[in-house]
Amino acid sequence: MKLTHDGDATSQEVQTDEDGKFYFLNVPPGSFKLTLSSPDLAPREITGTLEPGESYVTPVMLSVPPFVVGVQVSLTPVEVATAEVKKEEKQRMFGIIPNFYVSYSPPAAPLTPKLKFELAWKSSTDLFTFAAVGMVAGLAQAGDHWDAYGQGAQGYAKRFGATYTDVFTGTFIGGAILPTVLKQDPRYFYKGTGTKKSRLLHALANSVICKGDNGHRQPNYSNILGNIAAGGISSLYYHPNDRDTVGVIFSTALIRLGETVVASILQEFVVPKVAPNLPTRAPQSGDPATF
Repeated sequence: MKLTHDGDATSQEVQTDEDGKFYFLNVPPGSFKLTLSSPDLAPREITGTLEPGESYVTPVMLSVPPFVVGVQVSLTPVEVATAEVKKEEKQRMFGIIPNFYVSYSPPAAPLTPKLKFELAWKSSTDLFTFAAVGMVAGLAQAGDHWDAYGQGAQGYAKRFGATYTDVFTGTFIGGAILPTVLKQDPRYFYKGTGTKKSRLLHALANSVICKGDNGHRQPNYSNILGNIAAGGISSLYYHPNDRDTVGVIFSTALIRLGETVVASILQEFVVPKVAPNLPTRAPQSGDPATF
C-alpha cells in the first residue's frame, strides 16, 4: 500500500498483516492519495482529505482484472479424415450408386489404415454392389460364360460367388491392404478447376499416379499391383477350365487399369452433375494437395 500527499514527492509504503489490515501512522493533515495493489488483482486508488487529529478508516476490496481468453479448437488430422470419410460414405450417383472413393474437399487429410478398410468394407457390402454383382452373374449365365459352372440355380450361385469374390478381393487389395502397406490414398481427388485439358490429364494420370499419405505424388502401385493380384487370386476359386494363364492375368490387369481411366474421366466431368448434395467440389488453384 502506498500513501502520497499533494505537493509532496515522498511517499509511505506498508504491507497488510496476516489479517489483511494495514496502518499508516503519524500522517500529516491534508489531501492524500492511497494506492492499493496486490499480485493478480486490479490496483485501486483512493483519495481524500485528512483533518488534524482525524483517524481515517476505510474498507477496501480489490477485484480480479478483466481479461480475455482466446480459445482455438482445432481437429486432429485423424478427426478431419474421419469426418471426410463419413461424408464420402453418403455420396451416391443418382442417389443410388455408391461414390465413396472420391474426395471433393481439398486439402484432404490422409486416411488411417482403419479408414481405408472402412471404405473398402462399406463399398463391398453396399446393397447396390450386391445388386450389380447379381446382374453381372445373370448376364454371364445368360451368355453361358464360365460354362463349367452349368446352368440353373446352382450355376447362378457359382457365378455370383465368383463375381462377388472378384469385387471383394479387388476392393480390399487395391483399396485397403496395399494402400495401407504402401501408405497411399486410394481415393480419386476431384480437380474441378482449370482448363478441360488440365482436368483431363489429371483424370488420365489417376490410374498410374496417386497421392501418398505424405501428401506427395507417387506411382500408384496400389492400383497397378492390386489389379494384378486380384487377377492372380481368382485362379484359386475359378473352375479349372476358366482359370486365367499368366498372360491373361496381366491383360486383365491392363483392362482394369483402362476401366480406372474411364471411371476417373467420368468422375471429373460427369459424376458431379448426377450426384446431389456433394461437399465443396472446386479446390483452390495451385493447392498442394490437389492433383
